Amino acid sequence: MNRRRAPRRVSNSQRRDAPARGEWRQRNQEQWQGQGKALEREAAENDTVPRGACQTMCPARELRDREVQNRLHHFEMLAGTERDRRPRGDPLRAVKEYSRPAAGKDSTNPTDLRSPDVLLKTVSYLIDDIAASPHLHPWTEVYSFVFDRLRGVKQDMIIQRMSGLNCVAILEKTVRFLIYASYRLCGEPLRLYDPCINDTHLQENLSWLLDCYATGTGPHPNQEEFQALGLLYNLGSTRATQHIMELPERLRSSPAITLALSINRAFLERNPVCLLRLAQRLNFLQSCALHRHLVACRRDLLLIYSHGYNSRSCRFPLDRLAQLLSLDESLAAQLCQAYGLEVNQDNQVVFSKAAFADPGQGKLYCNLYHNIVAEKQRALTIGNIIHGCS
Repeated sequence: MNRRRAPRRVSNSQRRDAPARGEWRQRNQEQWQGQGKALEREAAENDTVPRGACQTMCPARELRDREVQNRLHHFEMLAGTERDRRPRGDPLRAVKEYSRPAAGKDSTNPTDLRSPDVLLKTVSYLIDDIAASPHLHPWTEVYSFVFDRLRGVKQDMIIQRMSGLNCVAILEKTVRFLIYASYRLCGEPLRLYDPCINDTHLQENLSWLLDCYATGTGPHPNQEEFQALGLLYNLGSTRATQHIMELPERLRSSPAITLALSINRAFLERNPVCLLRLAQRLNFLQSCALHRHLVACRRDLLLIYSHGYNSRSCRFPLDRLAQLLSLDESLAAQLCQAYGLEVNQDNQVVFSKAAFADPGQGKLYCNLYHNIVAEKQRALTIGNIIHGCS
């Protein structure tokens, strides 16, 4: 008796044209990040590359529309009209905002695209007059405004398939801004600052910048700085390490990259004492790039010492531990207690592998332990940091 077989179900992973396992996550991430790539495809479909003709930071048509729709940010309002029912926009302060690509919307109109020179001028304005302003606060709002307008700059760059020295200069300033923001806004509520979104855009801009270094003619005097920043920000990444190892020997043996490689090696070997010692030699922005790895590094140190000095009669001097952790004594004691380790009245740490425990979610505030970074800022202004004048 012939039985009719049920139709065979074919999973996505069994399809001939399906991506291999592990690529789905990348595909989904690309879809989530794909606003910029959609613009790139739209520009690529045109026979001629559009060239920006707009000579102001915000196209006149957009400024009029946003005035009518009451969509001006108060950083862009004409002085004296802020309390009006419909404030007016200041042409010298208004900046084109980011807008998502939409069906039927022409993103390639030259009158709405800013030229490369204007884009560079716009980025300098965002840094000098907004991000570095001592009068604009809170800085979370400053960040939100600058972040959005930098996305708009990137949008114009993609549509025009921008390259060359202006492109590199814009990307360098953008990467510095995002690295600095990742440090300064660490620990802020998600409604004000999302580290994952900041990280996504930082990685995209950094990747584009490194590609410009690889394919452009130069000169690129800041390449050593950004190659090192990329590795410090992505410690332990196989891809980032491989990229550095494929650089020319002249560049790979430069002081900044040699130091970044040593720190990366210490991270991979789980040698937190060596890593923190080497971190003392970093400049401020390099420390900002590294700071997101400091929590894991200090945890490893406390865990290793909890096993190595696990004895009822063993006591470890708090001042010595604070020196190893690159913290002052009060913060070192606070960090030990957060991991369940006892600090006695004689300022001695009682290490115990049984007592060691990871703090619950929200119990450990990374920004409390930033003094290894903060002490390096000294007299540097935000403008100095982002323009690379440190």
